[in-house]
Amino acid sequence: MVAEPANTELNPRIVGPRAEAEAAQALVGQARLRPNPEISLEVENIAGSGAFSGLSATEYTLAVGQRLELGGKRGTRVEAARAQAQLADLRADLAGAELGFLVRERYVAAAAAASRVELALDVVERNEELARIAGLLVEVGREPPLRALRAEAALAEAQAELQAAEATSLAARTALASLWGDQGAPPLVPSRFPGIEPPGAVMATASGLQLRVARAESTAAAAEIDRERSLRIPDPVVSAGVRRFEESNDSAFLLGVSIPLPFLNRNQGNIAAAEARLRAANAREAVALADFEQAVTRARSQYLAAEARVETLSTTSLPQAEEALRLVRIGYRNGRFPLIEVLSAAEARDAIREALIAAQEDRGQAAAELIRLAAQ
Repeated sequence: MVAEPANTELNPRIVGPRAEAEAAQALVGQARLRPNPEISLEVENIAGSGAFSGLSATEYTLAVGQRLELGGKRGTRVEAARAQAQLADLRADLAGAELGFLVRERYVAAAAAASRVELALDVVERNEELARIAGLLVEVGREPPLRALRAEAALAEAQAELQAAEATSLAARTALASLWGDQGAPPLVPSRFPGIEPPGAVMATASGLQLRVARAESTAAAAEIDRERSLRIPDPVVSAGVRRFEESNDSAFLLGVSIPLPFLNRNQGNIAAAEARLRAANAREAVALADFEQAVTRARSQYLAAEARVETLSTTSLPQAEEALRLVRIGYRNGRFPLIEVLSAAEARDAIREALIAAQEDRGQAAAELIRLAAQ
């Protein structure tokens, strides 16, 4: 199994999308709120001339107004906010799935790099032994000096390959540690590949998070059209208040209503833009579905092919190459085979081990991709 990054809730790859989801949920609450009432105070007939000089003829009007939302504005506003909140939640879930994929992908790469370091160490040890034996055989006259030089050259080449493998392993482990935000020493990763099993029913239903996000985008775009269309209908403002006449010391109640006249602005531009965004979202959904099916088919084929290679290499090819190398090395020690035969058998065995590591890496990467695609 592959461990998830510690302190996932503090991981920037998760914090950002989760914060966006929280913001979208807050906007749902905001969308439910009704318009605030308005209070107004008017003072008339003040500081005029003649009978209106001073404050003797002043009239004071205190009124409270309330805008009434018509055309289902509040309902469509809430539904649009809910659609955006659902979309933000799915994107946050997708970010978590993507982080899990990166962990699996980079862990598999680190395990493959560690396996190659292990292979390079074995090659160095083998070539050191061959160089030692070649030197002894040259001393007793059973091998020409050229054989010893060939063995020394092979050893130097193996040591260089070991250094390159160690550098690659360090880079892979550093990339894995970066997912934790760890700036210290990269973690040690064993050469044993993790057991990553792809979901068996990944082809049964096309309902991965990527598709759900695309569908949620279409839903949010459709809800936005309804919201924009509701804004075509003007909202009246109803007011009520009291007026006081300073001259006669009398008071009177008053009622009023005002309605905007939608002669020029009927929100037609915003409606057209929302309809265009819905068409774009529907197109992205269709593309996402096609890409999803293609990605699943490709990843599944890669997994099955890599699994078949692992099975063949580990159960047939590698044991045969190991046995051939063992027999040649015995014969070389007894003087029955030249050094070139040992090197040839060893190179054949090493090539199979490298092919097995590559197949295991390919299988792990394909399994990680299938898990990402099937994430719910």
